[in-house]
Amino acid sequence: MDYVLQTQGLTKRYRRSKALDGLTMGVPKGAIYGLVGKNGAGKTTLIRLICGLQEPTSGSYSLYGVSNDRKELLQTRRRMGAVVETPSIYLNMSARENLEQQALILGLPSLRGLEELLELVGLENAGPKKAGHFSLGMRQRLGLAVALVGDPDFLVLDEPTNGLDPQGIVDMRELILKLNRERQVSFLVSSHILGELSRTATHYGIIDQGRMVKELSAEELEQSCRKRLVLQVTDTAALARTLDGLHLEYKILSESEAELFDKPNVTRLAAALAEAGCEILDLREKDENLESYFLSLVGGAQHG
Repeated sequence: MDYVLQTQGLTKRYRRSKALDGLTMGVPKGAIYGLVGKNGAGKTTLIRLICGLQEPTSGSYSLYGVSNDRKELLQTRRRMGAVVETPSIYLNMSARENLEQQALILGLPSLRGLEELLELVGLENAGPKKAGHFSLGMRQRLGLAVALVGDPDFLVLDEPTNGLDPQGIVDMRELILKLNRERQVSFLVSSHILGELSRTATHYGIIDQGRMVKELSAEELEQSCRKRLVLQVTDTAALARTLDGLHLEYKILSESEAELFDKPNVTRLAAALAEAGCEILDLREKDENLESYFLSLVGGAQHG
């Protein structure tokens, strides 16, 4: 598998704390990778490191296979755009002037394509209006347009929907999906709105206290969160034989508990188990989403 970003044992220490603690992860090429963690888990620190805003204490990372200890990384990083914490825009400039300024900073040979970028993010009619008078949603979209100057194929977004109204959140979601599908842009997206993140992400990295707890694809998450019946019984061996006979999909969790992924006729199942000498002690339905799955891994209620 090709990766746009990989980290190996990435660590960042401050005086009295460790923001990242041996973090190892990989963002596949073409992915929308959702970075999930509580406030203070290390998400923004990770983003600041890979953007070159800070240096790691130990460990390493690579962009497109180029390690952070190589001089070529500076050139490789030009393939990456980022919006970290707040959009980097000039409030006394118009949307077009902001893009022109970014093009000059990058040393681009021409200003072609800037109008297309403004249209892409829905700011083609902003005209001479200064960014300081933009709504928060417009500023977020302008920040994304600035990050797209130079035609990067990897975008890093730190809380891209933070503070947006419902329509602004939908607009940002559609823009991320459009860039991913039509321009094959890979994304690393940190977000505390887990329900919204689940609408776009193809992969997830769940971090806690600076460590990677779990990496999984959207398909693996769906498999983990699918609806199922949790059965507590007197004999799981008899339960397994019975479920095999009924051609039902299941998973034995312990000597007394199992998960059943098909939807059986409960009366028929209870009768078949009774015939096998097995009694149902408890039966409940379980249905997780990203948020409940996240909390089951790291616990607590505060996330971001």
